[in-house]
Amino acid sequence: MMASRSPGWRSVWCLLAGLLWCGAVTDLTAAEPASPVDNHEEGRKIYNFRCYFCHGYSGNARTLAATYLSPRPRNFVATEPDALPLARMVESIRHGRPQTAMAAFAGILNEQEIQQVAAFVREEFMIRHAENTRYHTPENGWPQHEQYAEAFPFATGELPLDGSSEGLSIAQQRGKALFFSACITCHDRARVEDEGPVWEAHAVSYPRGRYSHRNPPVDATTTASPFAKHDIPPTRPDWSPQERRGEAIFQKNCAFCHAADGTGKHWIGTFLDPKPRDLTQLKGMKRRQLAERIRTGLPGTAMPAWRGILDDGQIDDVIHYLSRAMHPIDDD
Repeated sequence: MMASRSPGWRSVWCLLAGLLWCGAVTDLTAAEPASPVDNHEEGRKIYNFRCYFCHGYSGNARTLAATYLSPRPRNFVATEPDALPLARMVESIRHGRPQTAMAAFAGILNEQEIQQVAAFVREEFMIRHAENTRYHTPENGWPQHEQYAEAFPFATGELPLDGSSEGLSIAQQRGKALFFSACITCHDRARVEDEGPVWEAHAVSYPRGRYSHRNPPVDATTTASPFAKHDIPPTRPDWSPQERRGEAIFQKNCAFCHAADGTGKHWIGTFLDPKPRDLTQLKGMKRRQLAERIRTGLPGTAMPAWRGILDDGQIDDVIHYLSRAMHPIDDD
């Protein structure tokens, strides 16, 4: 359903759908067949854990991820059921969609789960145009969510995100700053007056239930988040021009999953299965081997193929940067 418009943010986006906070998918292999209602709710859990981040809270693809992807994620609300047969939906979930960021879930979901999530999307969004369930609840790791009320008008679209700050109250100005500093990373893009260029994103490490803007940390190393220290990239005063080019590519495209310091110990990385590789532990890795993995991706993981985004020279720049900043990479 998607391929990136700018370097990065490709099929990895759809595998980041676990950011909805609905918890792990439960065991669906019980001997007794589930009722239609049970199947629908199990499909909801899977969608909310796997699909939300690209396709949207209510299936309408109004997400920040969608602004980076071309073609965009499918808007299920605007899709007539007759135009998208259930069998085709199942096939897309099972095997992915070539030349898009829709990844294959055959190695992640079992056949029953694939059928359940496809049926849920069809009924909930394409037929009923329902809103889905609220996820900012104590059960999902968001106690006292009302403390973020100042940001709500920007999350709901009541106030445009790119409107002038003139005329906003002090509380609204605080809410706008809060939305841009924390909420927008995972929240729907909401409303803007001018679509403009693709927006920049920053994968802030604010794990659910741990961060409060009411008591901000002194710095990134003392935050309540155990992941924030991994948002700090390595620095050297003597980067070569090639290493600086590689640094720019890595931090813009790869750090979203592998973390800025390359360890993979990132908030978003906790939602991926298998976890992103720790690039500070590349003992025995050869340059040619690593280049091929970047170029073609790793099946069964969230590592996409970058050959359609980065050329061989850019991939070589990244490898030189990793070899200097993360772990020495042996020549072939």
